[in-house]
Amino acid sequence: QVQLVESGGGLVQPGGSLRLSCAASGIRFSFYIMAWYRQAPGKQRELVAELTSGASGNYADSVKGRFTIARDNAKNTVYLQMDSLKPEDTAVYFCNANRPAWRTQYWGQGTQVTVSS
Repeated sequence: QVQLVESGGGLVQPGGSLRLSCAASGIRFSFYIMAWYRQAPGKQRELVAELTSGASGNYADSVKGRFTIARDNAKNTVYLQMDSLKPEDTAVYFCNANRPAWRTQYWGQGTQVTVSS
């Protein structure tokens, strides 16, 4: 059974930092493109950052220079370090595992991030 379990969300003041974690099980983790998406109320889900094993991360323009995606294949975990947070970063953040060659994709349940003073 595949599971992606996110953690690390919460309430933070503008300018603050949070680190999200996503622990995967039931998949060959290193084979998957790991990504973080987010969805704010009334908006479509959008890609925040994605990372293939051995490659550099790709980021949405809105988070470049503030967010960093990293993965630890030995721990089957992907991280999202979020710095200089803004109120517009408020959303539910979802972990995603994608293997296009296998047409296989999985989602976590999401974790709420709220940036507010």
